[in-house]
Amino acid sequence: MTSRPYIASQADDPWSRIWCDTTPRHLAGPGDPRHITQALRAAGWKNVGDPDFPHVVLASPDYQHALVLEPTPETYSSWWRISSTPWGGWHASFGGNTPAEVIAGFTDALLRPAPVTEPDFWPTLRAAGWTYERDERGNEHARHPDGITTMERRATTPDSDHFAWTAEVALPTGLGGHHRLWHAYFDDRTPGHLLAGFAAALVDQSPVPRGRYDVPHAHLVTQVERGAQGDQLAAAHEARLKAIRTAARKARRVSALTTRPAPAPGAETAMPAFRSR
Repeated sequence: MTSRPYIASQADDPWSRIWCDTTPRHLAGPGDPRHITQALRAAGWKNVGDPDFPHVVLASPDYQHALVLEPTPETYSSWWRISSTPWGGWHASFGGNTPAEVIAGFTDALLRPAPVTEPDFWPTLRAAGWTYERDERGNEHARHPDGITTMERRATTPDSDHFAWTAEVALPTGLGGHHRLWHAYFDDRTPGHLLAGFAAALVDQSPVPRGRYDVPHAHLVTQVERGAQGDQLAAAHEARLKAIRTAARKARRVSALTTRPAPAPGAETAMPAFRSR
C-alpha cells in the first residue's frame, strides 16, 4: 500500500510556523479559514462544492443558508459570501483580508437560535470607544479610535429608502486617497443578531494567532512570540469544534421535541380494565 506523500502546504498549520499573539485583531489579516469552515461543518453543514475547483461551498442542514469561499486576485473582491437561500433572503460578503475570527462572530451567531428581539449593536461599538453619528436621513456611522476603521448603515442612493451596512478598514495613501485593507457588506435584511455577533468580534481585544509578519501591514500590529503554539492551537480549535457539535446536537433534540405533533383530543391511550374476580 502506497503511503501518502508529504506535500507542504498551509493546511499543515498550526504546526508549520512560529505563532505570535497579534493585536489588534481587526488589522491582523485573514488567518486560518478553517476557523469558520470547520466550525460550520461541525454544526452539520455539508460541503457541496466542486472538489476540482478552488473554492468551498457549504450548505446548512436545512439548506436555508449557504457559505461560498472563492479566493480571487482582485483587491476589492468579496472572497466570502454568506446568504439565506430562499428568494428575497439576506446576504453578506467579506473581503479576503477580513480576519477569520471577525467573520466567525457572524457565522457563530448564525449557528445559535435567533433571539426573540433583535439586539442593537451600536452600544457595543460606543462602549469600545468608537464615535457614533446619525443624520436626519437615518444614516448611521461609527468610527474606531484608530481613524481607519468604520462601520455604517447608509441609504443605497441619496433618495432611497433602502439601506445597507458596511464595515471597512481603509488606509490613507498620502495623496488624499485611501487603500482598502478589507471590507464587509450586509444588506438591510441581515438579522440584527448576526450583525451584533460581527460587531462583538470586531471590538474584541483578545489577540489572535498569526505567523511572524504573516499580516498585510506589519507596522499596524503588535506581534509577541509568547502565544500558544502548534499543539495548543490545535487543541483549542478541537475544543471549539467539540463545543459546536454538542450545541448542534442539543439544538436538534430541542427542535425534534418542539416539532413533534401533539396527540389529538381524546386520543389518550386508554388503560385496560381488569375484571375483578
